[in-house]
Amino acid sequence: MATIHVPLPVPTHPNTQPPPELTGKAKSEYDRVLAHFTNLEYCLPGVPSEKATKLTEEECMWLSYECILRYIRASKHDVALAIKRIEDTLKWRRDFGIYDTLTAELVEPEAVTGKEFLFGYDTRGRPGLYMCPSKQNTEEGPRQIQFVVWLLERAIDLMGPGVETLALMIDFAEKARSSSISTARTVLNILQSHYPERLGAGLIAHLPWLLHAFFKLITPLIDPLTRTKMIFNPVQDDRGLWRSAEARDKGESNDPKEPNARLFELDQLIHDGWGGTQMFTYDHDIYWPVLVEMCKKRREDMTRMWRKLGGAVGIKEWDVKVSVRDEKADEEKPIALEETSQ
Repeated sequence: MATIHVPLPVPTHPNTQPPPELTGKAKSEYDRVLAHFTNLEYCLPGVPSEKATKLTEEECMWLSYECILRYIRASKHDVALAIKRIEDTLKWRRDFGIYDTLTAELVEPEAVTGKEFLFGYDTRGRPGLYMCPSKQNTEEGPRQIQFVVWLLERAIDLMGPGVETLALMIDFAEKARSSSISTARTVLNILQSHYPERLGAGLIAHLPWLLHAFFKLITPLIDPLTRTKMIFNPVQDDRGLWRSAEARDKGESNDPKEPNARLFELDQLIHDGWGGTQMFTYDHDIYWPVLVEMCKKRREDMTRMWRKLGGAVGIKEWDVKVSVRDEKADEEKPIALEETSQ
């Protein structure tokens, strides 16, 4: 198979379902949070008077139907806590510069060696975010954390309809430096506080025994639900990448409550370190502009569609993404027909 240097396109039909309609207590919880943020008099509390207290268009789009539900679940259905956590994240996103200062240009020096990149999608359509600690090229500092957050935001850009989580892929092959406890704590705090229920699976390959001590130190910092999503040394064969040899031997489960035994199809997985059939090699000059443009175009398309659907708090990510997908499919039909007729 030929070498590839660019990210794969978003799957057009991932095996996902639209969010279920809410009833009873769940609907009441959601309606209370929605009413809080759609009140015409609402202003973001705790914001200095010289700054805008009304929600911006980007913030209203971020505060989707699914986003509200993620915070409600992460707050264990405590509505007041969910509202507080959403407001804390709204303020954090402003302070961190998500919508203005956190740019591709700012974090690009961290990206040149391919120590972190996005490629492929797992069997649930979740984008794969690869981390290769052996390719670390900078000293610890704020920009390393900014790069992680920037990539998280780009992974979210590349989530298809019904996909709300990502697959984190950490490969400790070759000699790798582990992050300091301080950096690990900061990243974990950001993930757990401001990206709740965004981690679908954390795959850790080739973990040397010396680094087990590091993971033992940071494990108490990880919430119990996140710990259950961590998969050490997954097993690869000619049918895919599996959670474990035991899971592979049992085969696929049809129980929706059971996690997928097969994590990745081989054609969505890189070869180096993971055994996939994609001969991906990170070439920064080729990969980086393609990723940046792909995500920029997708955000523009989703923003346009969100506006078309009403441009308000509580619009479903599902509706936005399905509309973008269907629009793109309609645009490609004439091209396909023309190629067929030739």
